[in-house]
Amino acid sequence: MKMTWFQPRGPKLTLDQQQRLAQLPQPAALGPVPLRRQRMVVLDLETTGLHLKRDLVISIGAVTIEHGAIDFSQQFECTLNRQVKVTESVLIHGIAPSQLARGLPPAEALLRFMEFAGDSVILAFHAPFDQRMLARALKKELGHSLQNTFMDVADLAPMLFPQALIHRGGLDHWLDYFRIDIPQRHHASADAMATAQIALILLNRAQRMGLERIDELNQRLRFWKRSRQAALHSF
Repeated sequence: MKMTWFQPRGPKLTLDQQQRLAQLPQPAALGPVPLRRQRMVVLDLETTGLHLKRDLVISIGAVTIEHGAIDFSQQFECTLNRQVKVTESVLIHGIAPSQLARGLPPAEALLRFMEFAGDSVILAFHAPFDQRMLARALKKELGHSLQNTFMDVADLAPMLFPQALIHRGGLDHWLDYFRIDIPQRHHASADAMATAQIALILLNRAQRMGLERIDELNQRLRFWKRSRQAALHSF
């Protein structure tokens, strides 16, 4: 009787990658952690486009907020090795095909980011897009389910600064409002730093409003989003 080896389906990872993947911490539900003690990772992804099921992550940039400040010793930047067409989106990011060719294999790049992020809360501007793109990439390349809590800076900003009258503004609108000068834009690490600077202002504002803990801020944000959606549907 001829014997055949069983080949498990899913991503082909090295033994080292499998071990590192197994060692990733499992994020828990948000608890009563003071904002100043909560480690937050501010994420920005560059992708080949905005299609959630077709486009790919080509660059990851992230910085860390801890103890009420940006920790410049904890930054992440990585380009993924992708063979993609030079689209308008790729040109905007300024990532040349030669850079993509020198990038890390996607599985290794994503694994390194998850090791960097750990069980931290992840902040992003228009977070649902980054969350879904990252989750799809992790599932495809690593067979890993994304469980980190995401909070959207694009929602936190109008919630905490309603007087700005910026209801659906982009990152540039809030950079202008807070008079933050970022020389370089549309680059993952630069946009992550820009978002982190806005996030610091928002976190300080939240604490002055009596929102001292991460679970309180997240609960207030969820209530604010439900209220806004209800108001929009009432018209």
